[in-house]
Amino acid sequence: MKIRRPALLLGFGLLAACSHDARHHDPVLVEKQSQCPVHLTLDQALTLTLPSNPSTGYRWLLQNPANAVLNALGPEVYSSSDSNGMVGSDGQSTWRFKARAAGEGHLVLVYQQPWAPEEPPARTFDCAISVR
Repeated sequence: MKIRRPALLLGFGLLAACSHDARHHDPVLVEKQSQCPVHLTLDQALTLTLPSNPSTGYRWLLQNPANAVLNALGPEVYSSSDSNGMVGSDGQSTWRFKARAAGEGHLVLVYQQPWAPEEPPARTFDCAISVR
């Protein structure tokens, strides 16, 4: 059986298209400052999860959402790993974003009591974001 050259080239082309590296569009999960800076491609999802305990009066406040390069996909979601639902247990706050434009920005959150903005934050999360 003889394979024609155009059919062979078409086959290789299709294989190359199928082997596209999908990792560039896999969601990126960031859980600590040491994972920054973050490099995203256009339309790639970013999930930020930080330890939180709102019962202490402290909350993560979005100080700079990097609007030039990111689009928020909803509000903060708090969850606790404590199955009995005890008040005062540690948990985590999660935000979801999508890379909306090429460029650079900083995603900045501060952990502080919302009613005392004049007090310095207990913690700051500052992550450089690059979208290409």
